[in-house]
Amino acid sequence: MVRKAPREDIGDENLTIRRPERSAAGVGGVIHGLAPGLAQMGVRRSARTLLKLNQVGGFDCPGCAWPEPGPGERHHAEFCENGAKAVAEEATLRRVTPEFFAAHPVSSLAERSDHWLGQQGRITSPVVLRPGATHYSPISWDDAFELVGSTLRGLDSPDRAAFYTSGRTSNEAAFLYQLFARAYGTNNLPDCSNMCHESSGVALTQTIGVGKGSVTLDDIHQASLLVVVGQNPGTNHPRMLTALEAAKRKGAKIIAVNPLPEAGLLRFRNPQRPSGVIGDGTPLADRYLQIRVGGDLALFQAFGSLLLEWGAVDKSFVDDHTSGFDEYSAALAELDWSDVLDATGLDRGEIVEAARMLASSDATIVCWAMGLTQRRDSVAAIREISNVQLLRGMIGKPGAGLCPVRGHSNVQGDRTMGVWHETPKWMPSLASRLGFEPPARRGYDTVETIRAMRDGAVRVFFGLGGNFAAATPDTEVTLAALRACELTVHVSTKLNRSHTVPGRTALILPCLGRTERDAQRSGEQFVTVEDSMSAVHASRGTLPPASEDLLSEVAIVSRLARATLPSSPIPWATYEDDYRAVREQIAAVVPGFTDYEARVATGAGFTLPHPPRDRRQFPTPSGRANLVVNRLEVTRIPPGRLLLQTVRSHDQYNTTIYGLDDRYRGVHNGRRVIFVNPKDLAALGVADGTLVDIVSEWSDGHERRAAGFRVVGYPSARGCAATYFPEANVLVPLDSTAEGSNTPASKSIIVHLEPATSGSAATAAATPGSTPTASSPSAPASFGPA
Repeated sequence: MVRKAPREDIGDENLTIRRPERSAAGVGGVIHGLAPGLAQMGVRRSARTLLKLNQVGGFDCPGCAWPEPGPGERHHAEFCENGAKAVAEEATLRRVTPEFFAAHPVSSLAERSDHWLGQQGRITSPVVLRPGATHYSPISWDDAFELVGSTLRGLDSPDRAAFYTSGRTSNEAAFLYQLFARAYGTNNLPDCSNMCHESSGVALTQTIGVGKGSVTLDDIHQASLLVVVGQNPGTNHPRMLTALEAAKRKGAKIIAVNPLPEAGLLRFRNPQRPSGVIGDGTPLADRYLQIRVGGDLALFQAFGSLLLEWGAVDKSFVDDHTSGFDEYSAALAELDWSDVLDATGLDRGEIVEAARMLASSDATIVCWAMGLTQRRDSVAAIREISNVQLLRGMIGKPGAGLCPVRGHSNVQGDRTMGVWHETPKWMPSLASRLGFEPPARRGYDTVETIRAMRDGAVRVFFGLGGNFAAATPDTEVTLAALRACELTVHVSTKLNRSHTVPGRTALILPCLGRTERDAQRSGEQFVTVEDSMSAVHASRGTLPPASEDLLSEVAIVSRLARATLPSSPIPWATYEDDYRAVREQIAAVVPGFTDYEARVATGAGFTLPHPPRDRRQFPTPSGRANLVVNRLEVTRIPPGRLLLQTVRSHDQYNTTIYGLDDRYRGVHNGRRVIFVNPKDLAALGVADGTLVDIVSEWSDGHERRAAGFRVVGYPSARGCAATYFPEANVLVPLDSTAEGSNTPASKSIIVHLEPATSGSAATAAATPGSTPTASSPSAPASFGPA
């Protein structure tokens, strides 16, 4: 029976901590995955929807970007636990109507938790919050577009507006969105890549000439050694576990590098195999390196040094395809092993044994995710991974390569489509075809957009999907920046935190979801997406729309453009009527999309070209891959402090909170926890179960505080701690970013713990929507030595 949306918002009042699990998935994963669908969709709708998920002729999962097997190799149930939760969130029968908004002032919604907001259901019609109003109220689509268009036309410069994009946005919508922004006159196109794999794109462009991974799903299956660094696939990309299991069954070895012992890298109980249902499943990691947060650059420099010392170098590959070898080898000859051991927290013997596995492997893939990309030295760390792979000749051969595992389902496709604050190389060709003058000035990325809104340089914020307020760093700064805007607009399927942080005027424009049919004048449409391994395929929704008053993202962008640029020569209405017209433009200008329409029509889709992978050709200025020298700087934590990283819970995808459990880590019915090694707790004089405030330290001297967190003794790396985002985003300074990519450094926050401030414990437990706030330096004394 379908359950109604929750009325109460209980927060952490029933928080319990149990023993962490030692394996991922299994029958329990099936039960946990199906439960939200049954509660929000019912049995028949759940079955109808889930059996179309990730299938040819069906729709692409709105969750992660892990690729699907070929059309003849997919299971009938080609989805994971968290994919099923993502579908339940979108295909829910719950609705947020105009009556809901009439009953809930914005001030009340702002006090609700992210989980409660998302559980209310799908937004059914556009609404506006006018200046001085307390409630969102209905607005027609025509009036909404005229409001946005007239505001944009009234700005003294197009650069006064910023156009943000979520990774859920389809190729077609993303292409039109960036086209509109540039036809309007700005490159202010911040996107969610700026906050996740921007570091990967920058590093890989510098080393191999292409800012994408160099492997396919078949390569994963053929690898002899897989090194999984700074990634928790059991929660963030659960279908990856099936690929790791397939590689293991063929004899591959796996090295896991992570500060936390994640269940998904220890053992996988595949629910589609008898051994995963009634047996113990498949052990995954053959070697687990429990590295300190931020130690990966030092680790891969140590690997490179040992490989050079042993002569375990593919000399012909290095000679024929790389530059910089002499400088690189000379730099590693001076490597200080005491710095390596301090940075990694590992024994030399552990590093040597892992390096021997690299030296003996004939086909190695290194995978990584945001554990590597959200630190000050992220770009340098990823360059070091590339260095090691280049030394061994592990580019452009089966079963080998570089594998940044992307998050949201089309985040890579959005960048391919030109959603970027830089100008794509193909932009002059598009401008010539369509008769407009693209802007020359570099635009704002996400961090720069927040600064510009804060400082009054950006007056209009438009978000195509996503949850900007919850995804970004330095929460109080970001919220104030959004509130300072003249107009904020969010294209959304469901309520989220950003809707509670309006500008002077605010709009919520509800759109179709990935699961829903999209009918336009020319007939039923489909869209396309690009996965983490550069495979492009179609996605076709099957459910009736949640409301007759919803528009597709393509339609919203097209109508926005017509309202803003009434004299534009670009045929926006044609694009809305028939998405084939959009794909025709993409095929004409974006490399790799020749015969786009024909190739996606087959159902199998196609893989974009990747010269390093396909031909060992490197599109760098020299035509060679680059071995890059990087400086090792060891983060030394003062006494009484911890190095904090933010992570997801298992009931979460990005900023969407599916539930309040993180069962693999033993957390149930709550989220405000901080994981700390028991030995560190003893040294700090903090008992397991204590309620604390987490206070971050940064060079600006401004204290940032997240109040009322329960301490959980956990086997994390010594000196390190972890807690969930978005609750801990308040601790991340806006100016603490990765060098070279400007990605917020959410994985390297120096913090100390203080006794929970008066009332913070009660606030955290009883007021779920309480927002952690920055506070003045006058604070209670911290635990442990100062």
